[in-house]
Amino acid sequence: MRRHRHAKIVATVGPASSAPDKLRALFLAGVDTFRLNFSHGVQADHAAVHAAIRALEREVGRPIGILQDLQGPKIRIGTLEGGRLDLVTGETVRFVLDGSDGDRRSIPLHHPEIFAAVVPGQDLLIDDGRVRVRVVGLEAGAIEAEVINGGPISNRKGVNLPGTLLDLSPLTAKDRADLAFGLDLGVDWVALSFVQKPSDVIEARALIGDRAGIMSKIEKPQALERIDDIIRLSDAVMVARGDLGVEIPHEDVPGRQKELIRACRLAVKPVIVATQMLDSMVGAPAPTRAEASDVATAIYDGADAVMLSAESATGLYPVEAVSMMDRIIRSVEGHKLYRSIVAASQPGEEETPPHAVATATAVLAEAVHASAIVTYTTSGTTAARVARKRPAVPILALTPNVATARRLSLLWGTHPVHTDDVDSYEEMTAKAAQHARDEGFAKPNDMIVTTAGIPFHTVGNTNNIRVIQIRPAAGTAVTPIAVRQDFRSVGGMRLALWHRHPDGIDPSSL
Repeated sequence: MRRHRHAKIVATVGPASSAPDKLRALFLAGVDTFRLNFSHGVQADHAAVHAAIRALEREVGRPIGILQDLQGPKIRIGTLEGGRLDLVTGETVRFVLDGSDGDRRSIPLHHPEIFAAVVPGQDLLIDDGRVRVRVVGLEAGAIEAEVINGGPISNRKGVNLPGTLLDLSPLTAKDRADLAFGLDLGVDWVALSFVQKPSDVIEARALIGDRAGIMSKIEKPQALERIDDIIRLSDAVMVARGDLGVEIPHEDVPGRQKELIRACRLAVKPVIVATQMLDSMVGAPAPTRAEASDVATAIYDGADAVMLSAESATGLYPVEAVSMMDRIIRSVEGHKLYRSIVAASQPGEEETPPHAVATATAVLAEAVHASAIVTYTTSGTTAARVARKRPAVPILALTPNVATARRLSLLWGTHPVHTDDVDSYEEMTAKAAQHARDEGFAKPNDMIVTTAGIPFHTVGNTNNIRVIQIRPAAGTAVTPIAVRQDFRSVGGMRLALWHRHPDGIDPSSL
């Protein structure tokens, strides 16, 4: 089941989409990876969804990614008398560390790390910034605050502290229990909420190891201060614009989004843009023009994937939302300016042989008008290196590791295939041609370009390129095409690629 687009779609599963028939409809509409939001629901519900997705995967014969999104240390007020308070601009209210069923003088805030970190003059944002209060005094176990922007607050509403580094682990006791559960299920990705510093990722890595990819959600301004280290330690990044847009000025979010996408492309790490992308489709069958433009901007920026949250989890039109996102992506990628815009945002090259070979593969595939690039990859790194170039040619990633195939469902332009490993050069070329035909990427007489690491079974050693012409025969026979091409501009290196060619095929015609 080939997707005719490069960018991927992530959809959150919830009450509107958890039934097996709905999951199937969402996949057919365009979902590549499903997100299980552990901020809601119980473990048994998530296990049922996980089982349904794996059953769907067997039915369609294509790897499907599953992302476990941990709740993280979300800061919330406690319960209020009557369940609600209407705060009036200019009045003074009091937050307390201990207590329940609070009123204006005793709003529960059971987070000692806040009381240890706040200082007079600092703002607290409640309910995604709809209500703002400013600290005017501190006591033992109490905070006096003036209401700057009034409004209603209710039980368990979130609290943000812009610009404050809190002494919090990214993994609460609930998160640790959910993480163990998810890893036992076999999730492909684990998203860490409210990452603030590199040590947060290191802490999670000690628990996760290589059992799942780690995705750092960037939603705290403190994370932006150490973003290069966080990206380096992570396997993927999510631009979580909800909380990030609360803690930094709204006008700064678009620029930060572009910076994060570029940094992830440079580091060869997948990046997802998330939150409120088609938000009006929670209750309407079509998005606003601004929302469609928002999705398009992420695609023009070169994001690997875009994500639906409430639209697919609780909305009235989950399948329509996925279909709309699919249509927007395909429209953007087919636009006459798309290639030039993506090329203009291409990050600098790393001057290493594997990166140079991967870049040369993408350039060569476009030069010979190849139908596909076929990569052999164990960890997914080879495919990711090629995808960083954002070639116009689709990437067919062959891997003997089913976990790698599922994670690659998140990678830009990549069609993952779980297949047996290869042990020889001849087997590699035959299998590349066979899968290119079987998966609908090439037909007889088409060119494909393969890249792999030789010797085989060596992780991260991308060092070989081969051009193949598929014979109009049974499908496994291939014709190697001789190519000699110097790539002096790739990573500061001069690469000469040599192959034999049969009679009647002139390599100069390439």
